[in-house]
Amino acid sequence: MSWKVPSAAWSDGQPNDEAHGGPVRHMKFYSGNEYDIHAAAQDAASERAQLETQLQALRQQLPQAQDGTSRRAHIQLEEARLLLRMERQPQAWPPAREAFDRFIAERDWENAAGAAEALFLAEQDDSLAALGQGIWLAVTFPINPEVTVELLRRVVEETPEDSDGAAVAAAAAHYVADLRAPEDAKAREDLLFYTAQLLSSVARRHSDVTDQAQFDAWMSRLELDQPDKFLVRLRNVVDVLVQDEWWFDRDALQAEIPEA
Repeated sequence: MSWKVPSAAWSDGQPNDEAHGGPVRHMKFYSGNEYDIHAAAQDAASERAQLETQLQALRQQLPQAQDGTSRRAHIQLEEARLLLRMERQPQAWPPAREAFDRFIAERDWENAAGAAEALFLAEQDDSLAALGQGIWLAVTFPINPEVTVELLRRVVEETPEDSDGAAVAAAAAHYVADLRAPEDAKAREDLLFYTAQLLSSVARRHSDVTDQAQFDAWMSRLELDQPDKFLVRLRNVVDVLVQDEWWFDRDALQAEIPEA
């Protein structure tokens, strides 16, 4: 696996310094016609109405979906995601939590990880525990690597800038992407470029890394080029997130993994 970071991944999106330092030469005046606040409010109201319609349509399907079935779990997960889009986080928790348990029972690891992300986004007391369990599932089982990367990105967002945990999560995201990305050249390239950017941004904020040589040294110093070491540290990150709130038996699930 190559850890070389594409040069474009080092761009921090900041304006060129040469554009600063002098007086403001010209500023365009906006009359207000360019952005219609009333129209924007109407669009937002229309979107809310559409989401509410979709939500009610989903809920009408629930009576026909028997309790404890995969179909009901899929409906509940979509219900939770709609509620999150409507910024009704507390209401999203119960359907996502029930869906999570059903997906675990069905051994549907990818949707279980998706439900865990919804539970994290619901911003409730056990949301960090949900994130940790979703990461455990997404790394342990060979699911869609995009789901795994997204969960690991949440750790990067939730940790302080100088946290080694963010570095470990970003390195794991790049490793999993390289290991499990689809064979389609474009899709694989896009995912690996995304995780390289994520890793580069963490290096920059963690240790002010600004070039490839510094990046290589940073990777070596934190042992992020050694999966057997950083994956153990990722397990520690997961344990910190979950504490004692495991909703399934990890040992039992791991015992079901076929030996290579």
